[in-house]
Amino acid sequence: MSAYTHLIADFAGVSSEELRDTNLLAGLLVAAAGAAGLTAVGAPLVRRLPSNMVSGVLLLDGCHMSVHAVPDRGLLMLDVLALATYDTSKALDVFTRRLAAGEIRSEQRSRG
Repeated sequence: MSAYTHLIADFAGVSSEELRDTNLLAGLLVAAAGAAGLTAVGAPLVRRLPSNMVSGVLLLDGCHMSVHAVPDRGLLMLDVLALATYDTSKALDVFTRRLAAGEIRSEQRSRG
């Protein structure tokens, strides 16, 4: 068994308004971590960048979760790295239920 699971997902066709909402994205990071049973080691850091993108990270015990949003393209990229004993698909489900994406592509790999 691998030590870690790495899940990545691309959400296309998401509302640019939602992708600019730093509070929404911070809340989704916290909710997704909770759904997967992951323990946050602090509050999420989500910022609008000079490039009009929005990036956020939530540090977790032994891993991390991050989002990168490109509102002008309706794109959100999710990255979840967690110990293999956790179900990262539960974190993905939180984003899937909350964001009305036209298309979601995801993959999961064993790491370590």
